[in-house]
Amino acid sequence: MRVLVGIVLLFWGSFAYGDGQKQVFEPATGTGKLFLYTAKKLGLPILKATIKIENGTMEQGKPLYQVHASVDSLHCFGIFFRMNNRFTSTMEGETCCPIQYVKEIDQEGLLIEKKNYIQTLTFDTTNKKVVVEKKGEDKRQEISLPPETYDPLSMFARYYLKDELHPSQDIRISLYDGMKLRQMVFHSTKKKVRSKIYGEVEAVCLESTTPFSTFGDKEGTIRIWYTIDGKKIPILMELDLPVGNIKFELEEMRGS
Repeated sequence: MRVLVGIVLLFWGSFAYGDGQKQVFEPATGTGKLFLYTAKKLGLPILKATIKIENGTMEQGKPLYQVHASVDSLHCFGIFFRMNNRFTSTMEGETCCPIQYVKEIDQEGLLIEKKNYIQTLTFDTTNKKVVVEKKGEDKRQEISLPPETYDPLSMFARYYLKDELHPSQDIRISLYDGMKLRQMVFHSTKKKVRSKIYGEVEAVCLESTTPFSTFGDKEGTIRIWYTIDGKKIPILMELDLPVGNIKFELEEMRGS
């Protein structure tokens, strides 16, 4: 189950709210696209996850997007593990570059480490750095970042909202999730994949290997599947790990 924690934090993130002394981006209430996923291991459902991309809003004259995500364990697992994690990313509307990223982590159980904290990442793209803070702690950490570094949710939204996807591309991206800076190369391929709600469809798969600290930095593989029908629907997210395969399958899509 500790593996699942790393997976969740890699794909999703959200803003911590700080101490009330700084500007806070409140969650938008407008309409947008909502994706509902079920995560399975060995064919067994273990988590429910959602990602919502809010329609564009304006803040101080600049267009913004907000992406919200949640990951919840199923009740049937009881005392073995409970997970109730929330994530939000606020990003620039034109570039999809992140402004803030907040992780609200609430989990415990016999099979996972107990964690309850709120972490805020404030991105400063001009000075190529990010400020990392935890609610209730006085210390703050500044970390230098390469140009165009994304949090997991802004990366997800970038390829849904902005960038065109073509087979046989090598996409280089810098990713920071509050734990580790990752320099990743996603290879794109066109394949047919079976979707629970669409049947067999053609999709572009973004695939990359990355080390997982849970396994002593042994490499695993991440795949994100987007349909190539012009809608770029993220129908599947898949991880091949030393302990096996985990899939987040799209169960439902809502919104305008």
